[in-house]
Amino acid sequence: MSTTSLKLPDDVKELAIAAAQLQGVSTHAFMVEAIRSAATAAEQRAGFVAQARAARTEVVRSGKGYAADEVHAYLRSRAIGKAAPRPKAKPWRG
Repeated sequence: MSTTSLKLPDDVKELAIAAAQLQGVSTHAFMVEAIRSAATAAEQRAGFVAQARAARTEVVRSGKGYAADEVHAYLRSRAIGKAAPRPKAKPWRG
């Protein structure tokens, strides 16, 4: 494990100390987990954005998409445990 120096404003340091005490962990352990959590969230967001861009590229390429009302009805049915046919992609270009 490498050592990294981190300069924190006093108010942030006090927040970290208080939060660590509430969780019953050391300030160091709290900060390590906070950084891990933030880095993981940033990685996930980047993945979601990449997937969204790829999906948009495919929609533009294919010229097909899904009617929002059909998707909403499908999701509502599935959410309450009902079987429902998946909506079908349809051309959206005029």
